[in-house]
Amino acid sequence: MKKTGSKYMIIIFAAVFIALLVLIAVVNKSQSSTALEGLPNYTEIRGEMNLAGIDYSKQPHLGSGTTGIQVVELADFKCPACKNWDETYFEKLKSEFVDTNKIDLYFMNFAFIDRDSILAAAAGESIASQNYDAFWQYKSLLFKNQGDETQIWANEKFLLELVKDNITGIDYDQFKKDLVNHTHALAVKEDYKVAGSLGVNGTPKFMVNGKLLPSSSYEELVAAIEAEVASGK
Repeated sequence: MKKTGSKYMIIIFAAVFIALLVLIAVVNKSQSSTALEGLPNYTEIRGEMNLAGIDYSKQPHLGSGTTGIQVVELADFKCPACKNWDETYFEKLKSEFVDTNKIDLYFMNFAFIDRDSILAAAAGESIASQNYDAFWQYKSLLFKNQGDETQIWANEKFLLELVKDNITGIDYDQFKKDLVNHTHALAVKEDYKVAGSLGVNGTPKFMVNGKLLPSSSYEELVAAIEAEVASGK
């Protein structure tokens, strides 16, 4: 009888444990669904796109526009490696090559990590449509305040508060309207599609005069830039 009772207790404990696991999974799924509410989704973003190649006139830009050397940074605002690259090398690249009028630097979204990547990118597009200087403020600030890659953190509330409290040189009410209505989500999808067609499959990535570099190494980027400078392009 004791053996039978012990067996029943084991079965009961196992059943309770399984039930708890199921409950936790259901709660987590529910929380995840709630977090995703209101975020843009590529499958739901529709409209006419130009996928023929990079339209540099649509990308946030630093430089004179006359150097003849176009460097494109492709990034996802949720990407930890992008944050690290920005904080380690961006100012160095700017001072050595942009401020000395050797290159024109462009930013292009490759929002692939999650749906809040798309919203963060769309927020950047909205700011860039008003003021390029404000966009570069936003880019640096968002990387500094980057959350966990596995969590949904770049939501509407977070982005509105971040921009309202820190970004200057824009019409905040227009920004808020754009963000809530996903006004620039199609531009983000276009960037994603164009970049993918050019071989981009992760971030950060760089292109120099249309050539995609194999890695995000700063040394490799500098070598590619200097090769273009030496060629007189």
